[in-house]
Amino acid sequence: MADFLLYLSLFLIWVMLFYHMFLMQGGYLHAQSYRKTAEKYLSQMKEYPAVSILIPAHNEEMVIENTLNSMVRLNYPKDKLQVIVINDNSSDDTGNIVEGYANIYPYIKVIHTKPPLGGKGKSGALNTGLKHSTGEFIVVYDADNTPEPDAVTQLASGLMNDPKAGAVVGKFRVTNGSKNLLTRLINIETITFQWLAQAGRWFWFKLSTIPGTNFAIRRSILEKLGGWDEKALSEDTELSFRVYNLGYHIRFFPSAVTWEQEPEMIKVWWKQRTRWARGNEYVIFKYLLNFKNMDNKKVGLDLIYFLFTYLLFFGGVMISHSIFVLNLFFDLNLSMGAVSYVLLVLGFLLFVTEVALALSFEKDQLTLKNAGIILFMYFTYSQLWLLLVVYATYLEAKRVLLKQEVTWYKTQRFKEKETSENRSA
Repeated sequence: MADFLLYLSLFLIWVMLFYHMFLMQGGYLHAQSYRKTAEKYLSQMKEYPAVSILIPAHNEEMVIENTLNSMVRLNYPKDKLQVIVINDNSSDDTGNIVEGYANIYPYIKVIHTKPPLGGKGKSGALNTGLKHSTGEFIVVYDADNTPEPDAVTQLASGLMNDPKAGAVVGKFRVTNGSKNLLTRLINIETITFQWLAQAGRWFWFKLSTIPGTNFAIRRSILEKLGGWDEKALSEDTELSFRVYNLGYHIRFFPSAVTWEQEPEMIKVWWKQRTRWARGNEYVIFKYLLNFKNMDNKKVGLDLIYFLFTYLLFFGGVMISHSIFVLNLFFDLNLSMGAVSYVLLVLGFLLFVTEVALALSFEKDQLTLKNAGIILFMYFTYSQLWLLLVVYATYLEAKRVLLKQEVTWYKTQRFKEKETSENRSA
């Protein structure tokens, strides 16, 4: 029995590892070519479409001013720009800060919401903002984001020049990536995710997941879909599947760059990533149970990816770890013997290679310090993910059974100076 479980776990783990190798090849090829596409799209952009930027904000007084300053600095015609901040049941000074900007800049607008309609979460805030928006394209930024001046222009050019794109997704970088060990780990993780999962899936399959920020989507699509799903904790992933199902693709366009703040304490990181895991599990089971009714079966490629990540690959790693620990205390008479240890070492080397390659795509990121952190990451940060998925699964099952309502689950912010010194790259 132990042999069978070990073979099964290794099969599941190596299917995922080989798939990631395949994705990284696509990420590398996309990294070599996307700039030419961006330049071509900008040269063909003869007019600027009307754009509405939605910024959901719940108790964001620490960061909202920097975000609004970045909106003012956008290189986008202000007569075609609408910035809507949804001050969703904030109890701090968020509303007053935004009102101050709205009094100066006519293209900035603030919507104040209170219960029972307000305060239910990001999806609800976005749906409220959508009702007040007028733009042909809808762009979303989190309240801690500081997009680069050309970011919105790049996103709009992607939609203007690619009629099959339902949404265009930009790249995000970490402002506080050098703050401490945790933020350095998160910085490496985000870079790897974008160049491996986002760029790789886009290059090979024309699939990419809408993130929570720095993306543009056609207004007509949102209206057809009825906006955001207010039951979803990961409203971005859930929206991605519905966009796919309409027959559109989601373009990963890394020339559109925003900078965002990441958790500086482990307890804040834990809450944030638990929400992401719960939200992705909600999406998996929502669309797995309704897959036969989906019009675009290509959705299955991404559904399988998420299913492997949160169930099959996760299960394989848990089984492998359990057998390894048990074999330290009891002789399980495993037939593979030393071969399993060789595979373990090869998996580790593959992990290091993929992460190092992703870092090489970003200026000054492949350093000796980051190389050491990658080695540390495999044995600590990556393993912590296992415990997090178990905890998230418990919470999501509890929510479903008790029919609990989704509410704001906001990441704690930290006050930062508005300078480039905090940027990790």
